[in-house]
Amino acid sequence: MSKGFASSYRLVLLATTVLLCFAGVGARLVQLHVLDRARLVSYVDRARRTVETDRARRGDILDARGDVLATSRPLVQLAVDPWALEEYIEHVAKHNADRAVALESIERRKRIALAQILAMPLGDLEEFWKPDWRKVDPELDSRDGLRDGRIKSRWVKLDEGVTESVFNKIRGINVSDVDEPEDQISAVYKGLPRGLTISRHYEREYPLNRLAAHVIGFMNREDEASGGVEAFADFYLRGQDGWRESEKDGRRRELAQFRTRQVPASDGYQVVLSIDSVVQHLIESELAMMAETYKPEKATIIVSDAKSGFLLGMANYPTYDLNHYTEVKLEVQRNTAVTDLIDPGSTFKIVAASGALEDGLVTPSTRFNCSIASIEYKGRVRRFMPDEHTYHHPLSVAEIISQSSNIGAAQLGMRLGEQRMYDYARQFGFGEKSGFPLGYESKGLLNTPDKWSALEITRIPAGYSISATPIQIHYAMASIASDGALLKPQLIREIRAASGESIYNFGGVTRRRVMKPQVARAMAQMLRGVTQIGTGRDAAIDGYQIAGKTGTAQKLIDGKYSKRHHVGSFVGFFPASAPEVVVTVIVDDAKVEGGTNYGSKVAVPAFRRVAKGLISYLDIKPVEEITTQPLLALEGGRR
Repeated sequence: MSKGFASSYRLVLLATTVLLCFAGVGARLVQLHVLDRARLVSYVDRARRTVETDRARRGDILDARGDVLATSRPLVQLAVDPWALEEYIEHVAKHNADRAVALESIERRKRIALAQILAMPLGDLEEFWKPDWRKVDPELDSRDGLRDGRIKSRWVKLDEGVTESVFNKIRGINVSDVDEPEDQISAVYKGLPRGLTISRHYEREYPLNRLAAHVIGFMNREDEASGGVEAFADFYLRGQDGWRESEKDGRRRELAQFRTRQVPASDGYQVVLSIDSVVQHLIESELAMMAETYKPEKATIIVSDAKSGFLLGMANYPTYDLNHYTEVKLEVQRNTAVTDLIDPGSTFKIVAASGALEDGLVTPSTRFNCSIASIEYKGRVRRFMPDEHTYHHPLSVAEIISQSSNIGAAQLGMRLGEQRMYDYARQFGFGEKSGFPLGYESKGLLNTPDKWSALEITRIPAGYSISATPIQIHYAMASIASDGALLKPQLIREIRAASGESIYNFGGVTRRRVMKPQVARAMAQMLRGVTQIGTGRDAAIDGYQIAGKTGTAQKLIDGKYSKRHHVGSFVGFFPASAPEVVVTVIVDDAKVEGGTNYGSKVAVPAFRRVAKGLISYLDIKPVEEITTQPLLALEGGRR
């Protein structure tokens, strides 16, 4: 064979080697594109595909006049991936050490600029860029493949209260004016510091701070509704988040041209309350003054519309700032107007009187001997709770109410009998929930007649041996103001779309009829006597028909009624012949210098101040006097 040709052995060896190389490449391609395709595609999808949430704005809570009680403020949250910069610099340094040094210098200048924008010391800011590890369960951790019980901390919150103006300054960071850069790295002089991530969210804000705190409720740190309207109307308020699916490039920027699906966010509805911020401010100011003067354990004022049952104001002492709810104890956040129980005391006497009138057992002029200490009832002698005063003549039903006679109320209860007394108490809403829509509500305590002791027929008609919430007491009186109908507490008047368009309007709801309208009107006139000649004379306002009932109940402490601790109250409405508003004032354990926390001493003056404010603000006009049988003038008691 000529020496100009290579040996056949070498040709075979070379050809075999080339074929093996092509075979290896082919085998690798088969492995990547066929055998491992599903696994590798999932990696690519996770790296490039992104699903981003478009947060919906939570709807506003408005008062009856349209003033904002709760709103959502747009904010920007800054977070740092402490490893992003270090890993990037290490990657660049493998190929170009000088470029890595230059990039590190540029990134430091960006952080200096960021610290100046955020008004943060540079040393504090640099701490966020220090790489750190986070402990995890080794059995659950496979993200870094090591299963060593720790992974890299990839998210550290830097700031969550950044406004749009500050965000725009951060987004416009440009340090290219310092040491003109080389062409190949000029682009990195602009934009966010590496590792800094930005997300937009909404922060719940309560512009009026403490106003109506127990009614509104709040959004907690986990962005969950806690109590009040926030929780009750969460379905309407929260809206629906949107989302979009697209791809990202190597710098984690969205490639909008590859966006495949997008669902826009739907903002929450606005909820309009019946609460009037002016009325609410009026009663909260009154509570603050009483708290400073009398140092009560707690106090409540409720104002409602007499015709519809809608609440115009509801306030408790103590209260708190909704924007700083974490600074108070949980018991302060409780709406004591619907959760806490008290003995209603003499305000409950309207039940026995109304029931006896409704059943035709008495008339307003029917008289009872209220100077006796006991009476025989169903074959047994029953002792009465004593009155504050001794009366020298039998009292009419009207006088029993105006003078707040315990003995007279007990005899009215005996006329009804245990079962009917119980039935009327239930008719007035005692022993059951009122239907108040927000949060937990106590149903109170009212035993069935088979559980009554021999004395309770003399105690329950006077408001003892029964416990109720302030809102039950309020709506019991409101049933007289609404011509005998027991109304449901209403708080939400309207639901509006985010655009302001009305979606649904709510009206008043009647739970049931308690008494005939003529009986309710007779009771209203008798309750006027309380403010004319009786225990609530300080509630009278010239030119206005004020009807109401005082109450003073001894508190049950260690199983015994205390003679030093009382709950004073006054529940009333006006004008008596054409009621417009119902007002309840309840003061628990006020510290009255040299005296007792009688409802006439503490609650009545507060009622009068609130009533005068309501007359002025709501423009309530006087109503002509009703022609009635004159009431006998007596020296009023203090209850």
